[in-house]
Amino acid sequence: MPSPEIEEFARLLIQKVRDAAIQNCDMELHPDSQSPVARRWRDFLEVGKRGIGQVMVADCVDKAMSAFLRAIDQEVLRISFTASNGKTVDLSKEGLGELCGWYNGSEGWRTMYAKERFVDDCANL
Repeated sequence: MPSPEIEEFARLLIQKVRDAAIQNCDMELHPDSQSPVARRWRDFLEVGKRGIGQVMVADCVDKAMSAFLRAIDQEVLRISFTASNGKTVDLSKEGLGELCGWYNGSEGWRTMYAKERFVDDCANL
């Protein structure tokens, strides 16, 4: 049986990351939503383009990643990371509350490291 600390991590991970990403994607499906993601999904649905699943999968994964990093930024999830050099860092402190922004920015982590598709909604800002 997992320790109470592991159970707390699991509860927060599910509620603050997984559920938050699903709620966020559900809001994108609302007919009044004007976000770039909502407009993109509607464009695919309205013209019956093939590939909506590919667009939605990448968007949903990015929503989950953003929710996870936001939870760390807001210190809801207190997580440390041990790098390959052996140094351990507190992600909330070392991330300066900017992990989510560093992930999503036009020149951010997705641009630098992603091998799979993504849409950069910040490109035209």
